[in-house]
Amino acid sequence: MAEEKNDIGGTLEGEDEGADDPNLQVELNVFRAQWMSELTLSSGASDSSGRLLRAKGLKRTQDVAREEKATELFLRAVQEEQNGAVYEAIKFYRMAMQLVPDIEFKINYSRPPDADRSGGSYMDNNVDGEIEDLLSYFEQELTLESSFPKICTPEMDLTPMHISALPREILMYIFRWVVSSDLDMRALEQLSLVCRGFYICSRDPEIWHLACSRVWGRKCTKLVPFKSWREMFLQRPRVRFDGVYISKTSYIRQGEESLDGFYRAWHHVEYYRYLRFFPDGHVVMVTTPEDPLLVVPRLRTKNIRMDSVLLGHFRLSQETDNQTKVFAVVCKKKEKATEFQRNRFCRRNPPPEAEHSFHVGLHLCSGGRQSFSKLVWIHHSCHITYKLTGETVITAFDLDSMYTPFFFARVKSYTAFSDQPL
Repeated sequence: MAEEKNDIGGTLEGEDEGADDPNLQVELNVFRAQWMSELTLSSGASDSSGRLLRAKGLKRTQDVAREEKATELFLRAVQEEQNGAVYEAIKFYRMAMQLVPDIEFKINYSRPPDADRSGGSYMDNNVDGEIEDLLSYFEQELTLESSFPKICTPEMDLTPMHISALPREILMYIFRWVVSSDLDMRALEQLSLVCRGFYICSRDPEIWHLACSRVWGRKCTKLVPFKSWREMFLQRPRVRFDGVYISKTSYIRQGEESLDGFYRAWHHVEYYRYLRFFPDGHVVMVTTPEDPLLVVPRLRTKNIRMDSVLLGHFRLSQETDNQTKVFAVVCKKKEKATEFQRNRFCRRNPPPEAEHSFHVGLHLCSGGRQSFSKLVWIHHSCHITYKLTGETVITAFDLDSMYTPFFFARVKSYTAFSDQPL
């Protein structure tokens, strides 16, 4: 008890000594005066708004400082994770998330870090702000966000299951349905604009390899001189399947002289040739005077009900002079005999004694802004095979002004539906 009293007495004596200090009294008086002035100023409405602005400015300054500190901790965690120190990385990640919960979305990856900060391997040093390898950039961003990154995240809370909950294998199968057996790579490119995860999935090498194999066959196993399967599909010459090649021919023909001999008629003749290629190697050729608005919708499938339609196969040929040529063999569609025609007493439609096939050779080139959109005639002949003797007679046609080039026209309805996945 005696010691406690002495301590209390010593404390009181220290306070008395502090009270006698002139500097302390001056500071107390200044504090009281400042306090009273603030109370007086707070009575006015304008002063209260000024105080509110000052409070907001102070809060903004604190938020900026907190975000800078969180950024430094987050980049430190990135470096630790890159060096293999997972536990240290988790500690810094947690500290950064406690300061700013969404710090990973606020980091400016296009701005180079300071010398004392880390994570430089994840920064893009392009001064112009353009990212050369966007695929690697997006993959690194998804890796930074989580140890088990998702393809995408919902923008808002949803009651039904979001597509990001699906495994990557199922998403890739959906993407193959988007491409479909018609090789609608344009739809795949549009799908890549949805988010970073869809962009990564749309650049999957397996999808583009399958597409190249459908176009150039199973022998398409080497990338040289291309860097990726996507680059090969986009740059290597090929026929297009998402539309139709159309050739328009028109000429003036002299008619017969009138009975009285005073005048002679002239006729303006106009007709079209249509070429529709399919990824499975089939080709459809139609020659008709009908307008494209009437013919093009009928060419969506190979089952066309037109008298002038020719069906066949085509192949691509890469010549030594780096020219890509298309060779096709087409013939009249064989109609199945009906039950009435099979009757032995019916002889009105005897089987044909000869088969006609047409061999077509075209040079593939680019016309205008579109790639591989022009086909120029290089060969056209008719092969007649007689069934009784097996003899084949070949008649080659002269390629004059009547053989105008084909130009490609994209048709959206051809790829509007998917019948089979890629």
